[in-house]
Amino acid sequence: MRSIVWLCCLAATATAQPPAIPVGPDAYRLWERWPYQRIGARAYMRSTYDRSGGNERADASHFLYQEADGFNVTLDVQSPGVLYFVRYNHWHGSPWHYEVDHKDHIVQETSTADPLHPANGSVFLPERLFPKPLAWTWADTKGADLSWVPIGFTQSFRMAYSRTFYGTGYYIYHQFVDGAKLSRAITSWDGNTPPDAEVLDVIGRTGNDLAPAGTGGIREQSGRIQLPANRTTSVWTDAHGPSMVRALEFSVPRDQALAFSKARLRVAWDGRSSPSIDAPISLFYGAGTLYNRDYREYLVKSFPMVVRYSPDRVYLSCYFPMPFFRSARIELAGADVAIADVEWKVRSAPYRDPANFVGYFHATYRDHPAPEPGKDLVLLDTTQTEGGGDWSGQFVGTSFIFSHAAVLTTLEGDPRFFFDDSRTPQAQGTGTEEWGGGGDYWGGENMTLPFAGHPTGAKNAQTAVSEEDKIESAYRFLLADLMPFGKNARIQLEHGGVNESTQHYQTVTYWYGLPAPSLIRTDELIVGDLASERRHSYASPDASAPYEITSRYEWGPDTLQGSTNKVGSREIYPAETDRGRTTRTTSEFTLRIDPRNFGVMLRRKLDYSFPNQRAEVFVAGAKPGQPDWKPAGVWYLAGSNTCVFSSPGQELGATQHVVQTSNRRFRDDEFLLPLALTQGRKAIRVRVKFTPVSIPLFPGYPLPELAWSEMRYAAYSFVMPKFRVSGSR
Repeated sequence: MRSIVWLCCLAATATAQPPAIPVGPDAYRLWERWPYQRIGARAYMRSTYDRSGGNERADASHFLYQEADGFNVTLDVQSPGVLYFVRYNHWHGSPWHYEVDHKDHIVQETSTADPLHPANGSVFLPERLFPKPLAWTWADTKGADLSWVPIGFTQSFRMAYSRTFYGTGYYIYHQFVDGAKLSRAITSWDGNTPPDAEVLDVIGRTGNDLAPAGTGGIREQSGRIQLPANRTTSVWTDAHGPSMVRALEFSVPRDQALAFSKARLRVAWDGRSSPSIDAPISLFYGAGTLYNRDYREYLVKSFPMVVRYSPDRVYLSCYFPMPFFRSARIELAGADVAIADVEWKVRSAPYRDPANFVGYFHATYRDHPAPEPGKDLVLLDTTQTEGGGDWSGQFVGTSFIFSHAAVLTTLEGDPRFFFDDSRTPQAQGTGTEEWGGGGDYWGGENMTLPFAGHPTGAKNAQTAVSEEDKIESAYRFLLADLMPFGKNARIQLEHGGVNESTQHYQTVTYWYGLPAPSLIRTDELIVGDLASERRHSYASPDASAPYEITSRYEWGPDTLQGSTNKVGSREIYPAETDRGRTTRTTSEFTLRIDPRNFGVMLRRKLDYSFPNQRAEVFVAGAKPGQPDWKPAGVWYLAGSNTCVFSSPGQELGATQHVVQTSNRRFRDDEFLLPLALTQGRKAIRVRVKFTPVSIPLFPGYPLPELAWSEMRYAAYSFVMPKFRVSGSR
């Protein structure tokens, strides 16, 4: 045995700059760059969730504010970015306003004109701007209108609903460090140009062999094995050096499909002590079981995962690119029944970029036989995975079983995702089937789309034809809308509307990651702590005196029953106390940063009771003397812990104005500083100039007190990960 420890750089000078981030249509066209680090990119998922932590109106119709009865705002973003995904329940809320850089565009679907008589074969309108396979309506999804059409904006974006009956939705958008290495400049969506034809062609190939073949160093190996019961069998090993698996395929006879469902796939990269993939084979490939009730050709027809049936065999194909740098080992672990005829195929290609450009592919399996009442299921916590520590990469999807008994009420549970120490979820959804691309529990029907699906499970236990038919599963894959992280990721899912479900869940979380950070916290100012303020030269001429707040973050119901009024209710998330200040002019402070940075992220803890907090940000060097202030952009957080709820009793009912204030005042928010103002500096001076936004909650409602709230400021520097491959052979 000879120990090997070598730097991950595959080219001596190649790690000085991060890889380019595919942006807009390139995020699809360059899909083979799925594993590549997105240094300087942040993803956010906003929604119409119930601000109290409950499940009011199934998390529908909670608006940031109402500019008019026909303009009910659900998303309000300033600073450049790209909206990559939207989800609505059927046509509800349509016509939708897409206000891009202050220009309003109307988007709707064919049922909008007469929503009491929905149109068969409905589509988004204008259809040429929202074509399949990037946009789908309830006619295909069994309950939702979905769009993956990239919508770029260079200044701002707002989304508003014209109607409020069952106005539910969630939206994923990205923002970037100014100066980050992008594949193309962000351009403003003009509401006239159809999506890139090459993008439609790429996604239109879903279900086919997507991996490269032929010359260019492509290697394909295949074979056939017998898989004994309750034993592990080696399938494929490789030690050719830096490579990327481009296709991983298995097939078994149809009559052995159910037995193969329970086999386990294990994949280890570069001799790491723990496998990065360790999951039931069927759930890894996007289905809770390989039971095929209605003899469909495709049980799963997604972009990265395919489960296809021929008359005599079932074929499972994975097209997630999987890089490794020294070696790979693929194994199958048999379940209770031996399988005599397992065919396998692995296609790989040389990998020629630096190793710290990409992350290892992971499929992290968790079994949740008895969910804890009141607490989210934890699908992934990178601080506890494969030895823990810091990880950088991106979250790219989930495959999950949400019932073994054909119970669909579990689908009220919201996804909540936390990245890089944030205590506020950067992603907050409206329900489990919404996450899986459906609505209204998919009407109990099955469907499979390129990035979302409900491939298995009967409508209910009474109509199930077997025990396997009661296994309800769904999948959600992220490509353009993937979610980068630079330090850690915690992926959570509520079980039932208020974490009350007792169903047996099983989950696989897909992610790319390196065991090294690309985001480093370098400093923190605690506002209201006089010693910390002195160390950071904090100055704010009209700041309030420090004041204490006892409140909560948005983590789900406060009590087990979701109500503080019920006798015997158990508190789940106790309130906590912190302190801070408010200002109506400027604040200045100094923060240490890493001079190797590729941009800096500021994170602010704030009191969210003050609405629509907006400030202009300026940066200067930290040396004594007159600061040379340079504009860094606008820091804006729409809404507050008070929202306006509108739930008319009928489809075309008049807009309502019900004011709701939650007890969750704590919030973490982020702002990206331009590369040109941070790179090479060990410290920066930051000026925050409050610029009030005088938007009432709805027309005629009194304007509340406006202020900029600051409790803590933390600086995080984007850096290239320092990563070594170690192991033995």
